[in-house]
Amino acid sequence: MEINDEKVRNDASVVFDVITSGGVAIVPLDVAYAIIGHTEYAIRKIFSVKKRSLNKPSGMFAAIDHSLALHQLGELERQIQYSLINEHNLPFSVVAPFDNSHSLLRNVAPYVVDTSSKAGTLDMLLNAGKFHDALAKLCFKHNKPAFGSSANVSLTGSKFKVADIEQELIEAADIVIDHGTSKYANPEGISSTIIDFRDFTVIRHGCCYPELKQIFHDRFAIELKLAS
Repeated sequence: MEINDEKVRNDASVVFDVITSGGVAIVPLDVAYAIIGHTEYAIRKIFSVKKRSLNKPSGMFAAIDHSLALHQLGELERQIQYSLINEHNLPFSVVAPFDNSHSLLRNVAPYVVDTSSKAGTLDMLLNAGKFHDALAKLCFKHNKPAFGSSANVSLTGSKFKVADIEQELIEAADIVIDHGTSKYANPEGISSTIIDFRDFTVIRHGCCYPELKQIFHDRFAIELKLAS
């Protein structure tokens, strides 16, 4: 399904209004459909309907500006981010230490930060398609970030079509945006690759992993290693 840029922007604007008003949204990303919110009420609802353990943090659906402002990374790590986004146009999730006192988080309830971070690190999904980028930029502009995870009951695999998302999640959402099949749909049901940028450990082997691994090796002489 080809979605024009105007519809992407309009859909992102509607979703932004829903989540900043306390609602829950199911949205299309290149890596999989996601279920997101902004408020404590919404994030509690998401964890409950997904049957997701509170020991498994959700993440921020971020623009690169969020990472530049919040993540505490060195020059090499910034070069890697730039390359993956601007030279290779690949989606990926970054786990890194972050500034919990930054003004970008002043509108975020402590519960949301606590359930989206672990051991002083914050997971941010970057570059996951036109809709993701449009929504993330709105969130950054208005200082109201979105948080969530894949739109599926935990441990059932990511969903790449609205029709495949469990009914209880559909019913829990205040809005569902259907943009057809996710770009990186796969039979394994895997979403984004999550990389801990402190030591380049792969927390989750996800889509585009072979390409990411090759770029880290060829461009930066770094061997990505799977978490044990």
